[in-house]
Amino acid sequence: MDSSDRQILKAVRNWAAQGHRLALVTVARTWGSAPRPAGAWMAIRDDGRVQGSVSGGCIEDDLINHMLAGQLAGTLPLTRTYGGSQAESARFGLPCAGTLELVIEPHPEVHLLAQIEKAIALGRSTIRSLDIASGQVSVEDAAGTDTMSWDGKRLRTMHGPAWRLLLIGAGQISRYLAEMAQAMDYAVTVCDPRQEYRQGWDVPGATLADGMPDDVVLAMQPDPQMAVLALSHDPKLDDLALLEALKSPAFYVGALGSRANSARRRERLRKYFDLDTQQVDRLHGPVGLPIGSRTSPEIAISILAEMTAAKYGLATGRAAEVECPAHPHPAADIDAAHPGA
Repeated sequence: MDSSDRQILKAVRNWAAQGHRLALVTVARTWGSAPRPAGAWMAIRDDGRVQGSVSGGCIEDDLINHMLAGQLAGTLPLTRTYGGSQAESARFGLPCAGTLELVIEPHPEVHLLAQIEKAIALGRSTIRSLDIASGQVSVEDAAGTDTMSWDGKRLRTMHGPAWRLLLIGAGQISRYLAEMAQAMDYAVTVCDPRQEYRQGWDVPGATLADGMPDDVVLAMQPDPQMAVLALSHDPKLDDLALLEALKSPAFYVGALGSRANSARRRERLRKYFDLDTQQVDRLHGPVGLPIGSRTSPEIAISILAEMTAAKYGLATGRAAEVECPAHPHPAADIDAAHPGA
């Protein structure tokens, strides 16, 4: 499953090969409520076809009309602002008088966009820098401290995986997680030292590691933009990963298991490993939001939803849910047939 960036870049490459003219539109800045964040982009073809999005739809319609009318046929970038008043926000469907400032490139350099596409395919992040006055563009590998920026003269946008996800166990839930997470701009690594599981792994774009989980966690040097999920159903593997992940700055550490098994896991981590109560309390387990999920893809959705909340620093209310035994968490009981997990 491709990320939004890859879908847009693939469309641009195909359209250019077919001889179409196209424009690239980027959300440079937002005020108030906005349907899409700064950095979101879209491509518009000369016949009005689009890939990507910069709003809820009405702004796209206006841009398409400008394209069809030949008003986006120049060579230099331009800026356009939508919103700023109740009347204009209502006209374009922007919530709460939100405002969008867009940068429009009527003639983007396709070969540089292809360079970004190749970098993303290799799991690398890039930063694209556009000078508004000259239209000159440069693309280079992004450093860990790079961020998107816009000062009215130069637009710098980040492309490629901004987040990392390590999955312990190459099982069915990991398959769905790997596919969905890549669409959310995660670089995904799957660790499983068990040959019988590795042999069946065939999810494109996900790196497969065969080392022991604790070694893989240490080698990846978790940072605040990394999540670790223990999903192997084998406590010998899952606990090794958790031992190192819970001591790291990873923004999210979770483990699959029923409530009873999750309680036993916490007890093991406190009793037999050098983890203190604060570190063990970082563990999300049972993992995932209680959305009634039962199938593997539904469980993957519940996990990614909780990860997303954690990424943005939002409380999920999980503590209240866990304390209510009358409402079991279906996703958490997936390992009922695996009492050792």
